[in-house]
Amino acid sequence: MDDWWNTRTRLWSAVAAVGGLGLAVGLELIDEPDITLVELLLELLKSLPIVITCVGMVLLFQLTRRQRVEHLALLQGLDEARQQGERWRADSHLLLNGLSEAIDLQFRRWSLTEAERQVAMLLLKGLSSKEIAVMRQSSERTVREQARAVYAKAGLSGRAALSAYFLEDLLAPSAQGVR
Repeated sequence: MDDWWNTRTRLWSAVAAVGGLGLAVGLELIDEPDITLVELLLELLKSLPIVITCVGMVLLFQLTRRQRVEHLALLQGLDEARQQGERWRADSHLLLNGLSEAIDLQFRRWSLTEAERQVAMLLLKGLSSKEIAVMRQSSERTVREQARAVYAKAGLSGRAALSAYFLEDLLAPSAQGVR
């Protein structure tokens, strides 16, 4: 709460409170110049809701202003993140296309059929046999058989070996030297 309850907010709240009470006293003295102190205090109590409302409005305006500044900062941050994402996609587009072409070339070297190439690519993307079957409108058994054919033609032991074949050298070594 101290974060937005800064000196300026306290000052404006005090100005609103003192101004509201001063206005109420001034109007009461103008209306009835011979008023007693007790009557004046009772009249001030009647005007207390107005003063509290004025203070509340000052606090509300300050909070709204603060939220607007934070909102604009968030929008700016989102815009910067979007621009960075667009730059990354543009920079990596050529690399990704080259990688796809290199993978497809290796699939051809292994003499994979078109169906086996599709299954192998979807396996590399991390889809399950069931998901691949749904996408290709075939049975899960057919997908598993095509996957086995891919592994056999490539001389690999399974899905992990297929992924490692293409991805192992793409990943940079960690700071600890683990590859």
